[in-house]
Amino acid sequence: MKRLPEIKTMTNSVQLKFAATFLVLIAVLAVFMNTYPTIAARDLVFSSKKASLQNQAGVMASALSAPEELTSDTVPAVMDQLDLRSLTRVIVTDEDARILYDNAQYDPGIGRYAMFSEIARALSGEIVCYSDYDGRAFMTREAMPIRSGGTTVGAVYLYEYDETQAQLISSIQNRLRSVSLIVSAAAIILMFIFSRALTKRITELAKATRIVSEGDYDHRIPVAGHDELSELGTEFNSLTARLKETEELRRRFVSDASHELKTPLASIRLLSDSIVNSEDMDAETMRDFVNDIESEAERLQRTTEKLLSLSRIDSGASLTRERVDLRKVAEKTLRLLHPLAKENRVTIATELQKDCFVWGNEDLLYRVIFNLAENAVKYNMPGGTVDILLKSEEDEVILTVEDTGIGIPDEDLPHIFTRFYRVDKARSTDAGGSGLGLSIAHDAVKLHGGDIAVEKCAEGGTRFVVRLPACPEASEEGGTEA
Repeated sequence: MKRLPEIKTMTNSVQLKFAATFLVLIAVLAVFMNTYPTIAARDLVFSSKKASLQNQAGVMASALSAPEELTSDTVPAVMDQLDLRSLTRVIVTDEDARILYDNAQYDPGIGRYAMFSEIARALSGEIVCYSDYDGRAFMTREAMPIRSGGTTVGAVYLYEYDETQAQLISSIQNRLRSVSLIVSAAAIILMFIFSRALTKRITELAKATRIVSEGDYDHRIPVAGHDELSELGTEFNSLTARLKETEELRRRFVSDASHELKTPLASIRLLSDSIVNSEDMDAETMRDFVNDIESEAERLQRTTEKLLSLSRIDSGASLTRERVDLRKVAEKTLRLLHPLAKENRVTIATELQKDCFVWGNEDLLYRVIFNLAENAVKYNMPGGTVDILLKSEEDEVILTVEDTGIGIPDEDLPHIFTRFYRVDKARSTDAGGSGLGLSIAHDAVKLHGGDIAVEKCAEGGTRFVVRLPACPEASEEGGTEA
């Protein structure tokens, strides 16, 4: 196919976009998995250590507030009674920041001044606590004032260097990194598999679209599964079937229209050639030929007008709509059909209710009533009747045309609104029928938002029922509507 490279290019583009989107999602997920759990665990450790050190510092400050004076002798005696194993360093100072107790193993600062900002802030009455994490250990500092009698008499400083918790978090982070790599690799492999499967189905749909656009309406795509693409494939096959049906109707319509126009034209040409080529044709014969030509010309005119009506309806041309009194339209129609009914010895009985107004095009509504009534007269029995009823019910106007004619066979009922369809082709031709009248009536009713139905009568004959939306408001003004 000529457009196959275009389809491949489109498929590659879709696959690339799908892969890029999926890779971005994988990267975002991997970053999230490697950062959020670590941050959450770190914050949890921070909170736990802050609470623990504040509790221990509070116990120490409370115990050291009992002696009357903090000295290098009284403080160690109190501190020896406390459990300090979990702490890396503990410092106790007096109100001047002089170190009275320091459990540092190397170079304890007893007797020197503690030059720590935390201790300075604690001596001013603040409780200071913060924690750091450098990837190898947690370093937590806590400073709390020692109060006695409402006066700050010293400060407690605690420092904890914890590598165990840091190693645990580092271990979790390494495991998460390994899991992320495995999951990302598996996701990328699955992504390529799914993207190929997805783009393959999209490619099949694109190829099918190209094939159908070139006129092959018999082409179908295989449908499997119940996902969105399967539903799309089903809709595509359904659309293709409708396109095929529409194309067949179009071709048949063109063929039938050509035939309907060609037949009277051929007759006119044959009759006119006979007149031209006959040198001794008598006046009576010539008059008959001219009458036949006129009859064929009228038939040609009727067919042309019906085709123009159908074309106008199909094209959706602008139609002038107004408030139409169907009773007046029906009375006008019956006056025109009276000579035909008299000729066929058919009686037309009417029951036309007043105030049956609809919003629509009067010419098309006239066509509806005329075509239904004309068929009821033409295909009736000599001495038969045609009953035309018009009434208004709630929000709709109902027109019923019933005859005692030859009726319509059951197998033909579903097709009578199809263009150029004739129940009895020989009789229809003799009666001047083209198979377009009921099609025009059907399309005109649908264009007005109504409905038309046909059924066989129990005593013989046919009944057509037309339902149109009522238009009761008398103040409506005419207008143009597409």
